[in-house]
Amino acid sequence: MASKFCRHICPRNCYNTCGLVSLVEDGRITGLYGDPAHGYSRGHLCRFGYRYLDLFYHPERVIYPLRQVPRGSGNWRRISWDEAYELIAGKMLEIKERYGSFLPVFLYSNSGNIGILHQAWNWLAQALGAVTTATGSLCWGAGLDAMTYSCGLPDSPDPENMARANYLLVWGTNPACTAIHQMEYLYQIREKGGRIVVIDPVFTATAARADLYIQIKPGGDGALAVGMARYLWQEGLVDKYFLENRVHGWSAWQEYLAGLDVRELEEVTGLSWKSICRLAEEYASHKPAAVWIGFGMQRHINGGQNIRAITALAAMTGNLTEEGGGVYYGRPGTGGLFTDSWEWMAGRGRPRTLAVHELARGLKKAADPPVKMAIVANANPLVQNAVTRELKNTLGELELVVFCGHFLTETAKAADVFLPAATFLECWDVVPSYWHRWIGINEPAVRPRGECCSDILIVGKLAETLNELQPGSCPFPYHWTEEVWMEQVFNREVYRLLGIRHYRELLAGPRKLNLPANPWGEGRFATPSGRFELVSQKAARVGRPLLPVYVAPAAGTEAYPYRLITPHNGAGLNSQFYNLGDVPEPVAMVHPRLARERNLGSQRPARIYNQWGEVTLPVTITHHVPPETIVCPQRPLTGGQMLNDLTAPLAADMGNVTCGNPGLAYYDTFVNISPV
Repeated sequence: MASKFCRHICPRNCYNTCGLVSLVEDGRITGLYGDPAHGYSRGHLCRFGYRYLDLFYHPERVIYPLRQVPRGSGNWRRISWDEAYELIAGKMLEIKERYGSFLPVFLYSNSGNIGILHQAWNWLAQALGAVTTATGSLCWGAGLDAMTYSCGLPDSPDPENMARANYLLVWGTNPACTAIHQMEYLYQIREKGGRIVVIDPVFTATAARADLYIQIKPGGDGALAVGMARYLWQEGLVDKYFLENRVHGWSAWQEYLAGLDVRELEEVTGLSWKSICRLAEEYASHKPAAVWIGFGMQRHINGGQNIRAITALAAMTGNLTEEGGGVYYGRPGTGGLFTDSWEWMAGRGRPRTLAVHELARGLKKAADPPVKMAIVANANPLVQNAVTRELKNTLGELELVVFCGHFLTETAKAADVFLPAATFLECWDVVPSYWHRWIGINEPAVRPRGECCSDILIVGKLAETLNELQPGSCPFPYHWTEEVWMEQVFNREVYRLLGIRHYRELLAGPRKLNLPANPWGEGRFATPSGRFELVSQKAARVGRPLLPVYVAPAAGTEAYPYRLITPHNGAGLNSQFYNLGDVPEPVAMVHPRLARERNLGSQRPARIYNQWGEVTLPVTITHHVPPETIVCPQRPLTGGQMLNDLTAPLAADMGNVTCGNPGLAYYDTFVNISPV
């Protein structure tokens, strides 16, 4: 029996970005294991990693091009790749002829696969130039901007160094469900006598493992941070040398802190002043102290300001530059090390961009010329974006909708053409992490199933068809193979940081980037002042507050008084993996007080609604959630219902600088609830 082992990196939008090894026997993958050579995941996988083969060989995986006539009917028929390419390219060129450019073509590729070569659709958009795209991040844009205003660049220490901390604030993240490999480093903190504190509106699986849990009101994080800062300043629990030599704006910050109303901070946070002071004192007295800021916290209209305020605590105490201390958020720069722009992309005009937080409205309002066609890849916007029902109706008005993926998702079902994409087990790619420093590659373990094809080759063939139908219409290099693309994206700097000369050396095992453990360890910042900036003129120039001041959180109305939070959970990742089964039933978690006020019964159905839509879910009554909040963990609902039908197209306060547009304030959606 012929057998071999192949190396892979999980390309899901996840903290872990684990290393995997596949066992191939007689042309079939028979086993999938954690790669012990990967220094972060160290031979372990999450529950989804161990079940990838169930997805790979899933009977519902689409492995041939399909066309649906009419759209939304479910009447799919198999077509050839040539038919698909000619239909798509022909429509693009017909639109170009009608309107004078490709601007009516909307290209939307998101983070369903974070491999570098899966940027292919975005590279096509750059090559075509005058097309329509979406900008802004659904995930983390407000936090990236906040880190940029304070530190000059969005960056984060090596998460493996978190184990060196003596004190850790896990603020608004739930790694027991979403970053399981990082939990080992948290346990190492405790084993040496350190302390772990979880701050979160919801009592999570991580909170259950903490030394202290603090249940804060949603959106009150900035108020807690400035309250802690006030106490640290008043009690002299600050690093005076760091403040005098490494911080810009300390005097202005003191003036702001002096004017804070303690009673207002208590009201906004739901915490007593005594509790706020005790937390501040603990944080300041346990160096090195670290703060891990979760992505959920910045999904508010004040989210970026919240993160600026929290980061200020690390600067005030000198923890920002400590080995093992500092502020952990995310590191987009790792992916940016790879080449992603070439000369052939230039000279075709600039794309028209729509804000991702209000995509439905943007598509509807686009004019001169209007959007007439959409291509969606690496994304499931009819589940993940705001006001999904409105977005579905808007897509339904287009002349052609194309979807590239693996399964007939909600978005795929609204398309005319389905293009079957290869998985990471069937193609070459390199997958960076936005969390840790390890880099590995995907090598094809087997030939793609059926007629599946990698995104990079699909885009190349589409470009070739465009040029056959209209010579010179698309400069995308359609003749490059996957290996040629790998040669292109790796560059001298990446090789230097990895200590290799060629990407194929990674077939022997992943390598760690040779980067500083703490990007601010030497006290240097890429800000205009060269210091950590409490006062940011860059923020002020774009209409953000000069200082990391507390901004009041969003509030409900008389009609819709309750905040809706839709957090991640261990049952799936965004909208992926839910077709593997063993998914808990969807529920609406409410506090006993809210249940009494609204006459809600345990396990009884309730209608949750607002001006955007409604869903019906069974109720779970629990003290794990705040009294004025309804928590619905992300998972598929029955009867075609979508949680994000309720999500308002509301912008977070930041995101423009690093992502081109604001993020989406998911957690400032307000609803009402009533028994059914």
